[in-house]
Amino acid sequence: MKNAIKSMEASMSEESVRRAKIKAEQEILAMRLYLLREEQGVKQSEMRNFNQASVSKIEKRKDMKISTLLDYLDSLDLDLEIAVYPRDDYSDESRRVLLRV
Repeated sequence: MKNAIKSMEASMSEESVRRAKIKAEQEILAMRLYLLREEQGVKQSEMRNFNQASVSKIEKRKDMKISTLLDYLDSLDLDLEIAVYPRDDYSDESRRVLLRV
């Protein structure tokens, strides 16, 4: 699978590869939100801060405000940490927490 992806990337411009990776990360976020809720054993209709239709939209959304994400996670009794690190160094030593709520 990795070879197929590398092959596709080789035929794309650098900008196209960058946009494709961003889109993939957005899709992955939506799946992770759904999985978090499922792991907590909470149905869409049981979310404290939202109605069922809103939860459905959030879980399909490609982009969202941090405040919406915080409310979503609060409904699941989860907290959020946002960290930054240099692109070429994912080590714990280079990681800096920007926000923890």
